[in-house]
Amino acid sequence: MTPKVDYIREIADLEALYPAPSVASVRKVATRLTPLYRKWIAKSRYCILSTVGPAGTDGSPRGEDGPVVTELDPQTLALPDWRGNNRLDTLRNIVSDGRISLLFMVSGSDTVVRINGQARVTADEQVRAMFNRQGKRPTTVIVIKIGEVYAQCARATMRSGLWERDDSKGLPTMGEILAEQTRGEEGGSDYDTAWMDRAIKTLW
Repeated sequence: MTPKVDYIREIADLEALYPAPSVASVRKVATRLTPLYRKWIAKSRYCILSTVGPAGTDGSPRGEDGPVVTELDPQTLALPDWRGNNRLDTLRNIVSDGRISLLFMVSGSDTVVRINGQARVTADEQVRAMFNRQGKRPTTVIVIKIGEVYAQCARATMRSGLWERDDSKGLPTMGEILAEQTRGEEGGSDYDTAWMDRAIKTLW
């Protein structure tokens, strides 16, 4: 049974519970890529892309075999939309509401870097051509205008021991999840057996 909870409804009440932010947490924020933020993001092959739209919010993982985003200029990044599930949740949100956040991770580093800004979606041939992979191009590219970029302290990653453990044993497979959600009509062991080969052939 869900307990009765008293929720905070006023910003002033929330702020009263916490001390003021540290000077460093404010001063580390930049409005464009500085040399060191550029170096950090260029090493990131994986980020979480968050958007908001009329139907709600969406968080989408994005990965690449090199830098996950490409710098167009110190305040503009490009993120190719490679083959996925075609739900288009992220892209619909961006077309409706350009607000966007990205959380960049680098394997082995406890620090993360965050970007907040505005995004648009383009199918421009010249932009798409920047991302040729194995003779293929992304259908669209997300172009991101940086509002702020800053490093996040390592506490969350340290608490989780993210890079120091492997908790994957016993996790349900995608085939099992699909079977559960479709009452056995889709998924199952056959799906899992075929998935890896299919995924490798359709990464781009």
